[in-house]
Amino acid sequence: MQYISTRNKDRQHSAAQAIVQGLAQDGGLLTPVYIPKLPRRALEDLKNMSYQQRAVYVMKLFLDEFSVKELTDYANAAYSLEKFDTPAVAPVHRLDRETHCLELWHGPTCAFKDMALQMLPHLLTGSLTKLEEDKTVCILVATSGDTGKGALEGFRDVSRTRILVFYPKDGVSQVQQLQMVTQEGGNVSVCAVVGNFDDAQSGVKQIFSDEELRVELAKRGYFFSSANSINWGRVLPQLVYYVSAYCDLLRDGEIESGQPINVCVPTGNFGNILAAYYAREMGVPIARLICASNQNNVLTDFLRTGIYNRGRTFYQTCSPSMDILISSNLERLLMSLTQSDQEVRDYMKLLNQQGSYQVSARLLEKMQRLFSGYYCDDQQTKRVIGRIYSQFDYLIDPHTAVAFDALDQYRQETGDTTTALVVSTASPFKFCDSVLEGLGIPPRGDGLDLLDALSERTGMHVPAPLAGLRDKKVRFEQVVEKDCMADAVRKLLE
Repeated sequence: MQYISTRNKDRQHSAAQAIVQGLAQDGGLLTPVYIPKLPRRALEDLKNMSYQQRAVYVMKLFLDEFSVKELTDYANAAYSLEKFDTPAVAPVHRLDRETHCLELWHGPTCAFKDMALQMLPHLLTGSLTKLEEDKTVCILVATSGDTGKGALEGFRDVSRTRILVFYPKDGVSQVQQLQMVTQEGGNVSVCAVVGNFDDAQSGVKQIFSDEELRVELAKRGYFFSSANSINWGRVLPQLVYYVSAYCDLLRDGEIESGQPINVCVPTGNFGNILAAYYAREMGVPIARLICASNQNNVLTDFLRTGIYNRGRTFYQTCSPSMDILISSNLERLLMSLTQSDQEVRDYMKLLNQQGSYQVSARLLEKMQRLFSGYYCDDQQTKRVIGRIYSQFDYLIDPHTAVAFDALDQYRQETGDTTTALVVSTASPFKFCDSVLEGLGIPPRGDGLDLLDALSERTGMHVPAPLAGLRDKKVRFEQVVEKDCMADAVRKLLE
């Protein structure tokens, strides 16, 4: 399997090169030249396998230079019971006959980013070995909340790696911030950026394209890579849980073989729902992809109008991991649907220069045959948290609540009763203040006190990784302006 840039399909890369490089040098995203199809009986064969076995099966289709033995070792290490609190890894929870929830927060940081970021370090170090690379990789990460901690935990003390995470100052929850600034490990560093997530993400991309800085650090024995979902090694493990969820529904008799399902995904950077799209392209019977946004509803507008416009008010919401106006992974969808690097290049040039672009009528029609987009504000998000808990005795976080509301809107608008899978992206304990408000309880105290309050209200145990934050010391307090992020990188690698 070869990989090409979304902005230049003439130069091909191996899987190892794509994973190590992270972002194409032309600023595009490295993506497979085609999406392989699952064999005819694959889902039937996979339904009685473990999550680890399913991961090996799916990833091998894209990583032909990795052996089954290598991928098996990676999967067993990434998704072990030492790291995930359930053997199912990504269990499917039934709410009613037509509604199920895919729980992606049973890993070490209690968020869905663990599903990919526990695998990526193995893929990256394996790729370094295959390429005989002797430099140390400097991993740069921009986070809207969960990617940062997931990457820090995944790469903690991994040999021949350094990792620097940038997060928006005052733009993440208190628990998310504590998870990052108390991170242990000798090769990790964390830095707040004055601005929002888009500022941090743009800064990282600028650093990647800074040829002078790249040469400077190469002389010191370093090169850049990314643990954001711009890296194919982040997106690929996410395909696995969509395949796995369908297999679980099949195994448990919730659906018949070949029966289509709808998938509803809360998303800001578009990587999570992109993985669902790729799973559909592989042959998983997904009928409708429902894109759920918070008040930063740039994706909703895009899917409805074909106009992507980042020039709008930025809102800090109670679902901060979705507070994003520049959805990087959308570029991969555009490439897949157009098969034209020139068209994608033109759109991205307009976005960079003018802050907006409009896709062709043909492309908009293709997108609307696959995707629907909905959004809700914070008040509605909290109402949904209360309703789901009251109706199903099931506790959800604000991001998952946004997805449930989007599904409700879709069903009311279309009357479609197809079995739906709602993707749950974080433990409710990561956002205790909003969850308590949704349950009708005014939050009192700081983030750690609220963990106990939510536990007392619901009778649920605080997840061990979050309960353990009380005993950890703050290690990182650096704050930089968005134009000084490169200086933070230089300082780290002095």
